[in-house]
Amino acid sequence: MRKIVVYTLLSLDGVAESPDEFFADWDGAMDANLAAVIETQDAVVLGRRSYDEWARFWPESKIEPFATFINGVTKYVATSTPLDGGWDHATAIDGDLVGFVRELKQQPGGDIGVHASITVAQALLAADVVDELRLVTAPRIAARGRRLLDGLPPIRLEVIHSETSPTGYLLVDYRVVH
Repeated sequence: MRKIVVYTLLSLDGVAESPDEFFADWDGAMDANLAAVIETQDAVVLGRRSYDEWARFWPESKIEPFATFINGVTKYVATSTPLDGGWDHATAIDGDLVGFVRELKQQPGGDIGVHASITVAQALLAADVVDELRLVTAPRIAARGRRLLDGLPPIRLEVIHSETSPTGYLLVDYRVVH
């Protein structure tokens, strides 16, 4: 069975919204961490807002390795409206997000990533569909913005891997205990 892997950039106080406001010192360890996350993924689930923002940015981006990955990977978008064309390999999810993802997990393939989509990640975490959380936590307090873990039920996690990057970011991978 495929794994659902949520990869999120956070501030120390758990804010996931607008990470460009508190991520300033990207380093080689963070690049290697991201490369390890995406190398096992062959599909991504995005929320509509993330899709719209990313469809304007990533097709022309030269930021590697993520640009090549996100432009080439199959993207499933949680939305109730048709997608505006233009970004390759993107499909709107027809119907229930959680049911769709549960069915997708049963199909052959690699890991399924959830990137930059707070509402999608929260819905899948609340439904106990997520298998791993891979978090990069900035040594900054954002003090405002949507937090990834707000409103969720209790969830037990086990640390799979942790390290501190040279610029002080915490890279922690958790397994969700089902």
